[in-house]
Amino acid sequence: MLDIVIAVILDFLIGDPYSFPHPVKLMGNIISVEDKFVRKIFKSKKALKTAGFLIAFINIAMAFFLTFILLKSIRKYKLLYHIINIYLIYTCIAAKCLHKEAMKVYHAFNNGIEDAREKLSYIVGRDTKSLSKEEIIKADIETIAENTSDGVIAPLFYIFILGAPGGLMYKMVNTMDSMLGYMNEKYIDLGCFPARIDDVFNYIPARLSGILMCVSSIFKYDVVNGFKIMLRDRKNHKSPNSAYPEGAVAGLLNIQLGGSSYYFGKLVEKPTIGDKNKIIEKEDIKSTIDIMYRGELLLLFIYMIIGFM
Repeated sequence: MLDIVIAVILDFLIGDPYSFPHPVKLMGNIISVEDKFVRKIFKSKKALKTAGFLIAFINIAMAFFLTFILLKSIRKYKLLYHIINIYLIYTCIAAKCLHKEAMKVYHAFNNGIEDAREKLSYIVGRDTKSLSKEEIIKADIETIAENTSDGVIAPLFYIFILGAPGGLMYKMVNTMDSMLGYMNEKYIDLGCFPARIDDVFNYIPARLSGILMCVSSIFKYDVVNGFKIMLRDRKNHKSPNSAYPEGAVAGLLNIQLGGSSYYFGKLVEKPTIGDKNKIIEKEDIKSTIDIMYRGELLLLFIYMIIGFM
């Protein structure tokens, strides 16, 4: 339990320094090599789907069991074990990194809308070249909300259940989805299984995230509306999971998220999430980050209470 608490504190204090060795960077390199390798062997649509399944199976097993074996092999060296365990858990949590990247967009408005569009382009998959100020803010908020689940609550959920091996296993699933799980011509076959597996792994954490975000916002945000919008608009997203944290934020802040956007030059029609009770503004970015940390701390608090029982 103490290792997890220390890891959360480390993430809050230093985040993910760019020069720091990070397992997710290694995962990304492995997936990139696999992507290029299987395309030389598998040519048909069916074969690429099979390749996607094999990549997902091998990578999930590798992430879990290599971490498990490593920690088991050094368990008798208690200090070393705890240092490595804390480090591995810390690398699974991305709250400070998400905070930092989202605030780059917030501050970029001081330099003009073009800079804000550029900073946003680093963290979203949509085309940002022609977005208005309101659309930039909306996209930034949606990214924070969705990644509160993917980058904070979900890794902690699997760490609580399976320890660091569970956290690294989840990060591998999430990294495969972010690299292969696109619905475009290049990845629709190879990324089919990685995307579906990511949906399965996020099923509980996404719903848990929405609940935590709402409950932890008592006395500060519109909690009743947070639950209302989360439940009402839970299906207003192409993902079966993303509308839960996005709906919670939209309701808590009384703003409207979602709507159609351009991805890789193609217009993607999307329903809205939430009601436009107030005009979305730059300060809502800060509020969404606050909601993210509130949800994380509430989950950690619940875990500690259970641990002491």
